[in-house]
Amino acid sequence: MGENDSDVLQQVQYYRKVVLMYEALDKEIDTLIMAHGGTSDGMSPDDLEHYRDLARQRDELHNEMREIEQKLLADDEMES
Repeated sequence: MGENDSDVLQQVQYYRKVVLMYEALDKEIDTLIMAHGGTSDGMSPDDLEHYRDLARQRDELHNEMREIEQKLLADDEMES
């Protein structure tokens, strides 16, 4: 396995980790929303702040996933 292959493998492993963290946050958000009747409208100020924090974290992970995907695709195109 070459150095580039090792780098790509590490990127893929990190990507999988980020995806799992994203999915966990998404599930936590769903649970929080469903505990309030499927909407954020009836949340207490503390729950609403927590919901927004979780959503922000999830958005950051989503952006990170997209960046990794773009890098992996660029690496793949360079090898072709």
